[in-house]
Amino acid sequence: MRTTANSLKITMMKLKLSLLTVLICAITIISACRKDKTPGPAGANGSTGATGATGATGDTGPQGVTGATGPSGGPTGATGATGATGTGTTGATGATGATGATGSNGTGGATGATGATGATGTSGPGAASYLLTNQTILLTGTALNVPAITADIVNEGAVLVYIRPTGSTGAYYALPYTVSGADITLQDIRIGYVDIAASQTETGLDFRIVVIPGTSLTTLAVVHPNVDFNNFAQVSSLFRLGSR
Repeated sequence: MRTTANSLKITMMKLKLSLLTVLICAITIISACRKDKTPGPAGANGSTGATGATGATGDTGPQGVTGATGPSGGPTGATGATGATGTGTTGATGATGATGATGSNGTGGATGATGATGATGTSGPGAASYLLTNQTILLTGTALNVPAITADIVNEGAVLVYIRPTGSTGAYYALPYTVSGADITLQDIRIGYVDIAASQTETGLDFRIVVIPGTSLTTLAVVHPNVDFNNFAQVSSLFRLGSR
């Protein structure tokens, strides 16, 4: 009994020492925590572990059996009978009306009386055209010989003078006319001649001289108001001139 009591005392003493040791450690830890609250440096990250192997895929289960098709709906009804086509009675064709009588032809108008023949107009004056080629007109004036100019022509007739450069196929121009800077004019008409004046000597000119007996330019303008006597082509057509 005494031995047991001693063992119990020893055990209790060890337990107290153990508790005292734990208490001292706790106080030491608390003191250490109070003295330095700054956390220590973070430790290095550990290396990543190897990836584990992928697990095997499980087998697909078998497809289920397709269910039986259900029965169709009820039977199709019978097609109804086609109705009879109605046919109406065609009405009778009406009688054709009588043709109207043809109207009588109108009476033809009387033929008008033939008008009286107009009086014969007087013959136009005879005229002649004379061509003088490659003429030279001096500064002092030049007389061109035209034998058809008689005393009757000088007193009662008319003389028209037209000009163009020698070798030209263009139109003739009535005097007065300006060519190559020179003014060329009809200065005078006298028996057998026309006198032509120029502001400077000109060479190589063709002259068309129209001699009209028994009239004047004033009379011609009244009798033929639509003719331009400055236009040789119109004058030639009017008098049917030759080229003598």
